[in-house]
Amino acid sequence: QVQLVESGGGLVQAGDSLRLSCLASGRTFRPYAMGWFRQTPGKEREFVAAITWSNWSGASTDYADSVKGRFTISRDNAKNTMYLQMNNLKPEDTAVYYCAAKYSGRGVPPPVPSYDYWGQGTQVTVSS
Repeated sequence: QVQLVESGGGLVQAGDSLRLSCLASGRTFRPYAMGWFRQTPGKEREFVAAITWSNWSGASTDYADSVKGRFTISRDNAKNTMYLQMNNLKPEDTAVYYCAAKYSGRGVPPPVPSYDYWGQGTQVTVSS
């Protein structure tokens, strides 16, 4: 079993920055990829960004169009931690942000919530 714990959410103003973290623990942590999703009440969980996790090659990443150029996903394999640096935040970025781990597949995962493990989420609120 894998446990994922997000942190770093909060209330900020438009234009501010936040960095989310996702710490993994549990079984030997060797996912093939990890991702960030977000969700607002009444809407489906939305893809934000994904990153491959191989210890033997550089990371490949993917982003939703709505966050390209503003958000950066990164990883620290030694710390079993994934990050999401969010700059120039907008009110429409307000959501609960979830991290997720995927244990099967190749390449950067498709932008859908077909992941194996999920965190509990962290709230990000951006005021205008």
